[in-house]
Amino acid sequence: MSMDKSIEHGKEYRKQYRGAKAVDKTCRNHGGCPHCEAGRLHKYLRQMPAQEGANGK
Repeated sequence: MSMDKSIEHGKEYRKQYRGAKAVDKTCRNHGGCPHCEAGRLHKYLRQMPAQEGANGK
């Protein structure tokens, strides 16, 4: 179903994408742009070297 009718009658409350999200689809939530992905996975990327050393590799 199209959202044109709800927008026309003022029933749509979602906000438009702003900034980089409006330009590039990969920069949205769970996207694959390198900057956003590194920020999202920071905790796990920091743990990777420690895990490799603990495994004896």
